[in-house]
Amino acid sequence: MDELAFHRTLHRPGTLLDVGAHDGAFTLPFAALPASRVLAFEPLPSAFVRLRAAVGTAANVGLRQEALGDHRGEITLTLPVLDGVPQEQWASTTKGYAGLQDARVTEQRHTVPLRRLDEFGLIDLTAVKLDAEGGEYEVLRGGRETLLRCRPILSIEIEERHRPGSTWAVPAWLDALGYEGFWEFWGDWRPMAAFDRAAMQRASPNPAVFEASDPYVFTFYFLPREAAAPMLARLRAAEAG
Repeated sequence: MDELAFHRTLHRPGTLLDVGAHDGAFTLPFAALPASRVLAFEPLPSAFVRLRAAVGTAANVGLRQEALGDHRGEITLTLPVLDGVPQEQWASTTKGYAGLQDARVTEQRHTVPLRRLDEFGLIDLTAVKLDAEGGEYEVLRGGRETLLRCRPILSIEIEERHRPGSTWAVPAWLDALGYEGFWEFWGDWRPMAAFDRAAMQRASPNPAVFEASDPYVFTFYFLPREAAAPMLARLRAAEAG
C-alpha cells in the first residue's frame, strides 16, 4: 500500500493537511476525496508557482507559501544545487549542504515565512501528510494542540540522512501524544519497535551520491491510539482485498 492509498482507505470528511506540497502530488488527490478541504504548505518559491498553477481555481484547496514549525517568524530554507540543477525535494529548514565539501553541490538560500499549525485553529483536521526534509519534529510541536483536539491520521517521511536521531525522536514525541506508529512492508503493517534503522535507513546525505539500503523505508504512519485497532484492521483488509 502506498501513501496515497493509506489516506484513501482511512479518509474521513474534513480538512486534510499537505505539508511540503511541492507540485501537488498529494494536494490534488486529497482535493478529490469526498467532502474534503485541503490546506497545502509549500515555502519554496519555484515549487509554489507550479503548485498554484496545478491547483487552479479549485475551491476546496487553500495554498500557503509558508513553512510550518514551532514558532512564528521567518526561517532559512536551504536548497542544494547539484551541477547547476536545483534539487527541490531536498530543500530543508533544518540543515545546510555546504559542509559536504563536494564541489558539485552548492546552495541557494531563501528566507521564508514560518507559522505554527496551532495558529490556524483547525477543528476538523482528519489527515496529515508531512514531508519536511528533517523539520518534522518542529512542525508537529507547532501543532500539538491541533493534534490533541482533532486526532488526525498522519503519514510522515522521516529520514536519518536529513536529521540523525529523527526516526527515534518523532515517533517518541507522537507516542506521548497517544499515537501508535507503524511502517508497511509488502503488505505487512509492523510497529515502530520492529523497525531496524541500521538495515533499512542507510542513505547518503549528499544529493550527488545515490546510495541507500535495500529496502529503504522512510514513510511512517501514525494512528490515534484510541482508534488504532479498527483503523489497522481496515488497512489490512484493503491490502488483502
